[in-house]
Amino acid sequence: MAKKKLTTEHSSEQCEVTCIHEDRVSRVKQNSLKAEEVLGLEDIFKALGDSTRIKLLHALSQEEMCVCDLAEVIGMSQSLVSHQLRVLRNLRLVKHRREGKMVYYSLDDEHILQLFTQGLEHIRHR
Repeated sequence: MAKKKLTTEHSSEQCEVTCIHEDRVSRVKQNSLKAEEVLGLEDIFKALGDSTRIKLLHALSQEEMCVCDLAEVIGMSQSLVSHQLRVLRNLRLVKHRREGKMVYYSLDDEHILQLFTQGLEHIRHR
């Protein structure tokens, strides 16, 4: 059962009355995120909030690439690219493999590709 309380605030973005739908609130609270999940998502979205890392993920969404090639694609030094890749690797957004003297990077798994692709589709959908 919903609790109601009249308020005087009127806005097109806000309810005109306070009405707590206890059944909905209870269901959502039962499925609340764990603290470590909140922090993990926060870290991922912070990482995705950087234009250099977005460019790197975009390049890697198309092809596995070495640091040299990634630096050329985004127009940055290998040192700066390596630093950004380390951030992405620590968050398990990208993975690397060594082949002789070369280090190749790719997206860590299909989830990262889906996250990136869906975000891109969302902003292109107008």
